[in-house]
Amino acid sequence: MNKILFSLFISLPTFLSAQSISGDDIKAQFAKDWERSKAYTLDYLNTMPADKYSFKAVDSIRSFAQQMLHLASGTAFLMNMATGAQPSFNARGLEGRTTAQTKDSVVYYVTASYDYAIAAMKSVDASKLGEPVGQGDNKVSRYAWLLKALEHQAHHRGQTTIYIRLQGIRPPNERLF
Repeated sequence: MNKILFSLFISLPTFLSAQSISGDDIKAQFAKDWERSKAYTLDYLNTMPADKYSFKAVDSIRSFAQQMLHLASGTAFLMNMATGAQPSFNARGLEGRTTAQTKDSVVYYVTASYDYAIAAMKSVDASKLGEPVGQGDNKVSRYAWLLKALEHQAHHRGQTTIYIRLQGIRPPNERLF
């Protein structure tokens, strides 16, 4: 019993000195994660050969280019919901634009979406991350929209792993940090 009390007494100062996380800490971590995600996605874009951007694993799904353009437009929409910042490009209907399907165009729009997300993240007012925004049943906190934005781009980038593998190419290694 005395050993247990002694252990608790010794660990108590560590427990009591735990630091809380601030809104600015959250902003900084999200910005860092968006920068990492951008680099990781650019690895994917550079791994897929330019002549394979129109490749579909099966006819009923998006092409590699359309998946990445969907990633870009989703990032713009979700980050706009989260931060209120306007993207510098028209993201609406991006995956359906025939002029956007080339490797150069896809890389441009995906890069622009990440640059927008990073800038929006850095400029958002941290004190408003708990504020509910949205429409109808889709009203959640700005923080929840940030999580959804990060999840969405990871989901669609992850879907393109199979596109790359079906070309006989090894996809980029994961970047957790």
